[in-house]
Amino acid sequence: MVSYALTCCSTADLPAEFFRMRQVPFASFHFQLEGEDYLDDLGKTIPYEEYFAKIAAGAQPTTAQVNVEEYKRLFEPLLQEGKDILHLSFSSGLSGSCASACIAAEEMREKYPERKIYVVDTLAASSGYGLLVDAACDKRDAGMSLDELHTWVEQNKLRLHHWFFATDLTSFKRGGRISPAAATFGTLLGICPLLNVDFEGRLVPRKKIRGKKAVVSEIVKMMEQHAENGLDYSGKCFISQSACMEDARAVADMVEARFPHLNGRVSINSIGTVIGAHTGPGTVALFFWGDERDD
Repeated sequence: MVSYALTCCSTADLPAEFFRMRQVPFASFHFQLEGEDYLDDLGKTIPYEEYFAKIAAGAQPTTAQVNVEEYKRLFEPLLQEGKDILHLSFSSGLSGSCASACIAAEEMREKYPERKIYVVDTLAASSGYGLLVDAACDKRDAGMSLDELHTWVEQNKLRLHHWFFATDLTSFKRGGRISPAAATFGTLLGICPLLNVDFEGRLVPRKKIRGKKAVVSEIVKMMEQHAENGLDYSGKCFISQSACMEDARAVADMVEARFPHLNGRVSINSIGTVIGAHTGPGTVALFFWGDERDD
């Protein structure tokens, strides 16, 4: 019988059904849109299609991380049930939420000294973060102990690859990731930046690719170069996308053609409201297990 709980944050960008079926309680980030405050409830209050349509029409959402009190409200009911906790936190390279989770965990340890509470900085984001949560669930369900799973996650989290491309540069310009001039010329030339998450959990631009067809091919090439066992990769593959399902499907089709030993079909999810506030519509992200991120 599992004696511990596995928890995470809404920014794992997986469907609500996943968290329900896999029994993973999560803490919700927040966002503000058109003067209203919302909880990141996985598209329940504002469907993702509506959310990204508002951004495309000019809305500029802002986001807020999970605070200490909210993490305590996540942790305490589980501790009261007599469960230990392994919390997988959103990347510290993108948010201060991990620090808040650590403070909450320390306060809960003082209140419940007989319980174990681990907080892991996953250095992961979106459905890549989700892929790590999914793997942890598999190992928990296979009988791995809390201490063993904590060690496994720490030892393997940098093997998780995140590659992103964007076909709409508007939100990247608004967020200061690219200059207005670069956005203008990039749009005129059909430039699609290719980015990844580095070993410190930060989103880093890697290449400027001209044309959607070329960037789809390039992102799959990154998987060929970095996936565990190359073209014989037999793990799971997740994709997240922001209102560009056709582009995501093109990547998924190419991955499934190039990697015949995948563990199931490629899973395509929506980029959530928090990460989507920074990417806007038109972003596709590819996640898989591979060599360790070291730069």
